[in-house]
Amino acid sequence: MSNRCQIIGVLDNGLTGLSSPALNALKNADVVIAATRVLKLFSSSINSAEVKDLTGQLGKVPIWINHALAEKKKVVVLATGDPLCHGIASFLSKKLGAEKLDIIPNISSIQLAFASIGMAWQDAKICSVHNKDAGEWQTGSGAEHGFYVLLQTINQHDKLAILTSPENNPARIARMLIMENMSDLFTMVVVENLLCADEKIFQGLSIAELAKQNFNGNDVVILSRLEAKKPELLFGYADDAFKQRKPDKGLITKREVRAVSLARMQLTAASIVWDIGAGSGSVGIEAAKLCPKGHIYAVEKNVTDFAIASENARDFALHNYTLIENKAPLGMENWPSPNAVFIGGSGGELAELITLCLEKLQANGWLVMNFVTLENLSTALEALKQSGADWDITQIQASRSQPILHMNRMRAENPVWIVCAQKAGHYLRYHEGHEGHEGHEDNEEETVYYQLSKAIKIRSKKFPDYP
Repeated sequence: MSNRCQIIGVLDNGLTGLSSPALNALKNADVVIAATRVLKLFSSSINSAEVKDLTGQLGKVPIWINHALAEKKKVVVLATGDPLCHGIASFLSKKLGAEKLDIIPNISSIQLAFASIGMAWQDAKICSVHNKDAGEWQTGSGAEHGFYVLLQTINQHDKLAILTSPENNPARIARMLIMENMSDLFTMVVVENLLCADEKIFQGLSIAELAKQNFNGNDVVILSRLEAKKPELLFGYADDAFKQRKPDKGLITKREVRAVSLARMQLTAASIVWDIGAGSGSVGIEAAKLCPKGHIYAVEKNVTDFAIASENARDFALHNYTLIENKAPLGMENWPSPNAVFIGGSGGELAELITLCLEKLQANGWLVMNFVTLENLSTALEALKQSGADWDITQIQASRSQPILHMNRMRAENPVWIVCAQKAGHYLRYHEGHEGHEGHEDNEEETVYYQLSKAIKIRSKKFPDYP
């Protein structure tokens, strides 16, 4: 085992909780690295070794280890519980390589916490907020908040074990659950000071009561859903599943068009999505269901539609959906770069929005737009032609069955153009090659299409300017 750093899992019962190999390694160590609390716990056993406190200096630990190993010193890192479960071992393995490490694990604090209340934990999702101070949770916070991933994870699972810190403590988690109207969905148990003389179990208290407690920072939280989460439809909801403006319904992307539009957005579980001109919110809401680890940022300028979309978002109990009332692009300045953008309404700023979205999209991201008027289609094609982006159009004209007497007929919906553009290599190369130029030669195919669309729209019927 020469020239390898030994990482030893320890518990709060000190030497009592160590195996013989761990005791021997600690006894023979030349250098011992650990956090302040752990060093204090083992102070009587490491008098002869050089001691390094990693608290606030995690980034220096690989340097310390390499330096000590180069001098043929025996290095021991003490870490609580199982060092490979949200512990320092994963970090050091990435920095130093697994071949430089010997790991002597211990019972994890999660195992001990579940054992203390007699609850099986093979189906538990393990989370950790044992990191920098996240601050108090605010409703509508996005991925920038340290509790965002935790909230999405809680929303998806029935049983969770959460490792906490002095700042990101159980009371703060309880307050987040209250703010997100989830406090009635779970029971919450807090196990504090495991294996210590002052070990304490907070059990049988409401989440509201736990939100007011003081915790010492050495806690494990166990959340159990009162009723198992039922499987939910991800997308393809009926149109009437969403509240709509009355009496003039229609400010909703119909199910058939919605399904194709979402498919063209090429979403992943962690996608960041912009929904511009949210209307009733149907596209953004279904995108939120498809992207449980991502976030949807939506904007709607109409006061009535904003209120309806907000109500729909509440009805679907979304925690990864942010809706603002404004006329795009106002209010979008601080949104993170999206993986996909949907434009359902532009408020007369279509060309500007297309340019902005293509600039802000992440590489290989998709811009998907719905149009029912030739005028908006023409504007979009011209803007895309000027941008140099790759684009395509799909026309959808769905017909739905409708009873007539004792028979059925097909009633046609309005045709909708789904225009899709990708921020791919062609777009990037085009803008690199045309930076500073006044214009470029027209692509013959695009010019013909543009002129054709202009000719058609002269004879077209005027439709409301909303898909």
